[in-house]
Amino acid sequence: MKEIKTHYRACHLCEAICGLEIKTRGDKILSIRGDVDDPFSRGYICPKGTALEDLHTDPDRLRTPVKKVVTENGDIEWQEISWQQAIDETASRLVDTQSQYGTDSVGFYAGNPNVHNYGNMTHGGLLRRAVGSKNNFSATSLDQLPHQLAALKMYGHQFFVPIPDVDHCDFLIVIGGNPLASNGSMMTMPDARGRLKALAARGKLIVIDPRKTETAEIANQHHFIKPGSDAFLLLAMINCQIENGWVKLGELSDSINAYAEVVNAVKPFSLSLAEEQTGIAASVIKVMAEQLATTKKSACYGRMGVSVQEFGGICQWAIQILNIFSGSMDQEGGMRITSPAFASVGPKAQGKGHFDRFQSRVSGLPEFGGELPAAVMAEEIETEGDGQIKAMVSIAGNPVSSSVDALALDKAFSNLDFYVAIDFYINETTRHADIILPPSGAFEHDHYDIAFLRLAVRNVTRFNEAVFEKQANALHDWEIYNQLAAKISELKDQAFKPMPAPDKLIALGIEQDMWSDKYNPTVALTLDKIRENPHGIDLGPLQAGMLERLCTDDQKINLAPQIYLDDLPRLLTAARGSTQKDELLLIGRRHVRSNNSWMHNFRRLVKGKPRWALMMNPNDLAERGLEDGSEISINSKTGTITTFVESSDTIMPGVVCLPHGWGQQKIGVRLSIATEQNGANYNDLTDAEFIDKLSGNAALNGLPVKVSAA
Repeated sequence: MKEIKTHYRACHLCEAICGLEIKTRGDKILSIRGDVDDPFSRGYICPKGTALEDLHTDPDRLRTPVKKVVTENGDIEWQEISWQQAIDETASRLVDTQSQYGTDSVGFYAGNPNVHNYGNMTHGGLLRRAVGSKNNFSATSLDQLPHQLAALKMYGHQFFVPIPDVDHCDFLIVIGGNPLASNGSMMTMPDARGRLKALAARGKLIVIDPRKTETAEIANQHHFIKPGSDAFLLLAMINCQIENGWVKLGELSDSINAYAEVVNAVKPFSLSLAEEQTGIAASVIKVMAEQLATTKKSACYGRMGVSVQEFGGICQWAIQILNIFSGSMDQEGGMRITSPAFASVGPKAQGKGHFDRFQSRVSGLPEFGGELPAAVMAEEIETEGDGQIKAMVSIAGNPVSSSVDALALDKAFSNLDFYVAIDFYINETTRHADIILPPSGAFEHDHYDIAFLRLAVRNVTRFNEAVFEKQANALHDWEIYNQLAAKISELKDQAFKPMPAPDKLIALGIEQDMWSDKYNPTVALTLDKIRENPHGIDLGPLQAGMLERLCTDDQKINLAPQIYLDDLPRLLTAARGSTQKDELLLIGRRHVRSNNSWMHNFRRLVKGKPRWALMMNPNDLAERGLEDGSEISINSKTGTITTFVESSDTIMPGVVCLPHGWGQQKIGVRLSIATEQNGANYNDLTDAEFIDKLSGNAALNGLPVKVSAA
């Protein structure tokens, strides 16, 4: 009998990156548990971690390239082909498309799972550069773009994102975030429940959300807020601190620009206006502003609810100002910059980013970091003329489910001349592909968490060795990029140099970052040293030193970037009272057993009570003559979906709440468990014109809808 082996690595299914202990015998997984010796997660594991076995053994997961063929009687079949044919044919079709229609006729879409796989992050750019198109899209503009834009404009680098020092914080305001369901999110934090309960016990945790979320249940205070009104709250708190003399710039006072501009800009945003718009009493807002400024270890954190809305850009800018004015920035227990072993941010760091260097062809929305907003993807495919997208490449993405105005995008993808997906599932989007190139599975390659160690509430490092050898005929994602980019370059007669394996790049990056020299000379960090510690290495708490690491040209914090000042009149114009008759505002919902649209094919994650109900306040149900559990229709400007309703007083009146990612029963989808589930697609209701006009980020929360009996 084969021996039992024990492996240690991180879960890659969400941002918490919890340490795992995996026992195997041969090619069988015997158990998956939390790694009690992991210095960061300390044995914590959520239900998603054990489901990694389902992903590894999933019979629906593709393991060989496939090509779509139409039989004589019109049926669609997926034919297995060799890697050589798949690479050659894909490269030829992409190059032919560009030869006929121009360089920008090929588009790219990268989904959220890209950041959970370091081969995508290190090598994905090879393929984009070989193609050379400006039509690049990703989940960034459906998610965290406002965070990165504020970091770029205020601090000079798109990844200069301050993180709450949760383990030392005594007063934390969470706005539009639910860390107990997300395990953090732009705040990598395993065991969010344990960490936040400890914070609430020693100090105060306040949650501001249109729903009394799982996080709100353990908080000291919860306040309902009207969706989309958060900017009024944040700006009023800033104005209140100024008027009452509570601003504490401290060590930052000599390293900021445009303080007076902020003072003038927030004057119209009074406590009374905030109360009118948000529904939160002015007296409550004033107390929160004072407590934030007078508590020594305090922080304000905002996530999806404040980012994915009409004024997400202003919200994330205002959160930075509020933390700076409260004296929280760069302080223990406040907001600090992480010090990862790889890709730390500083004046000489690469990838600072840029904004509005060019605009989308049809609607004129700004690019960010070389990517256009996902909200314009459908119109860029469907609108004829120079630069029209005729072919697409998607990488670990399912935009027909997860992107805005999914019905229009579904139609657009069906009309492409050619589409190749680098993915191992046939989902709502990839069912339209002509060729699918499946990379090796997560347990079949090594990994290093580039993105999430940059966002962690404590400095740690960990290298994840492969659990199993990849199959003989399989390719890792980075190998696919190397081979496909090489073939495209050959056909275009342009120079190409393949990149080494990702671990070689990580090793070089750690050596160049010289973490030990900067932060702890007693720790000589190399990739070899990290590999010798399979549980990971604790590098200590978040540290001060923000000013030395600023990436702006003048080495100062820009408090008032012009783009935000210019957008404030739009916010004031949007100030409004109640919604129209019978209109409700739709918000999303996260569940700890789910993550976007790709975890519903694992039996252990979908079992139990159905999770696709529309939550509605009992008063709103009664006004519409609806009953708890009844089937209902939800109607928006762009579409109508059907699901069932759940009466809940955790939802404020006038608001309804629906999870994202369900409704996977489309013809051609080959996800045997997911297609058995009911529910409907949230994004069949969203509107490509309902966006944050400053950043181009999709507004997926605060969407006006009407609800009636089905």
